[in-house]
Amino acid sequence: MDRAISGAVAELPATAADAVILRLTHTADYGLLWTGIAAALATRPGSTRRAALRGMVALGGASFVVNVILKSLVARRRPAAELLPVYRRLVNQPTSSSFPSGHSAAAVAFATAVALETPRTGLVLAPLAATVAYSRVHTGVHWASDVAVGATVGGAVAMATRRWWPVRESDEAKARIVREVPMLAEGKGLVLLVNPVSGAPGYDPTEDVAAALPAATVLVTEPGRDCVDQLEQAIAERTDAPAAVGAAGGDGTIAAAAAVALRNNLPLVVIPTGTLNHFARDLGVYDLLEVVDATGAGEAVGVDIAGLELSGADGARTYHWINTASLGAYPDLVRRREKWQDRWGKWPAFAAALVVTLRRSEPIRVRLNQQWHDVWFVFVGNGVYHPHGAVPAFRSRIDDGLLDVRWLRADLKFSRTRAVAALLLAAFGRSKVYSEQQVHELIVQLDEPEAVAADGEVLGEATNLRFSVAGQVATYRRDEENPRWATRARPHHRRSLAEWWDRRRGADDRSVGL
Repeated sequence: MDRAISGAVAELPATAADAVILRLTHTADYGLLWTGIAAALATRPGSTRRAALRGMVALGGASFVVNVILKSLVARRRPAAELLPVYRRLVNQPTSSSFPSGHSAAAVAFATAVALETPRTGLVLAPLAATVAYSRVHTGVHWASDVAVGATVGGAVAMATRRWWPVRESDEAKARIVREVPMLAEGKGLVLLVNPVSGAPGYDPTEDVAAALPAATVLVTEPGRDCVDQLEQAIAERTDAPAAVGAAGGDGTIAAAAAVALRNNLPLVVIPTGTLNHFARDLGVYDLLEVVDATGAGEAVGVDIAGLELSGADGARTYHWINTASLGAYPDLVRRREKWQDRWGKWPAFAAALVVTLRRSEPIRVRLNQQWHDVWFVFVGNGVYHPHGAVPAFRSRIDDGLLDVRWLRADLKFSRTRAVAALLLAAFGRSKVYSEQQVHELIVQLDEPEAVAADGEVLGEATNLRFSVAGQVATYRRDEENPRWATRARPHHRRSLAEWWDRRRGADDRSVGL
């Protein structure tokens, strides 16, 4: 079969495509073509930057498997150069084993890995990868079976990256639809708190939010003042009962609004203007357009709000949180991961942060549900995080009424080394160092006061803690199955409200003119 295919390709008539294919196969030497494309993709934040990083990881893995392992094990002679016309031969003929094709493996690995993060970009790269793979037969340096096996290896390596680095298949978590929420035409009845210092430096979203929701009562956070107190006072001073409460800011500001919404039995409006917007991403709200649509139509889902009761030498306190809480070294781990993840991606940044954190931290002694443990950290998620036995990356539901508890044991020999090895081997869930459980309530005792963090903020120190699901709040989210939103494009990358509002006003001006 190989001889038949190579013979048929050798007899193809000369065309202008010969020079193009010859040049293309040269540019793919040593992965230079794909490295250049990755560099271009990495200039854009979000999914395209993650795609570039995943593509390079897959390319490196495929090249190692093919060039270091398989070519060393299987010695195969390349096709005879004399079978091809001179104008189609490579000047420098490869001398390594013909089986399998490294160029094909790298091309398919990169394109497949990119497609996992951004299917549209992967679709654009697929013809280029296929052409590079074919070019190895066209220029007579590989048999067709070399190319087929190389492409298979590349695709397999790219898919295997999901084991270490999960791909989120849905852009929003599932939740029960709540139909008994008021329609807030232009934000009427909404008390909204805007944090102008959240998110991108130098950008204040207050004016854009006020313009998009002109009937809402818009407050601005006051330095040194508690956001919960500010919202509660604004509600108390109203002559009429508010219809909803909300916030524009990061997760800390959103958590404060969620606490007020839960206490006053009000629906919640979430406007993501923070840096990372973890809660809004899981909720499925990406920009102001979706907020305007959902509040105007009265579309919402039920969302769990978690509670945390702290008690120690300075008395008892109660907090509400929406994403995660933690003890021990986990806050330091998260800070390092968030510092590095825009540059490296979430999983590589987590791996590096774990190594650095475990090296520098000290274990703590805690009692989790009546059993004492020496641990490096305790992670508590509001809802079950995925994937299990790995880096907690996202929630598939935000209304399951469960807490996701994970901890890393410090009372085993070589626990730090075993934890890092398990992470690198994608065997975290099967390691004795790692434990997890899903519960409705978690009681924690410490032998000495330890700092507790929730939603990226340190709440204080305590010796006794009670984690629970405090209740559920109706939260506005556009129903994507509603036919009226069929023409609304869901954004695939983070953008500022100013960019959206400029485009929105421009579109409205053009429609008025028409």
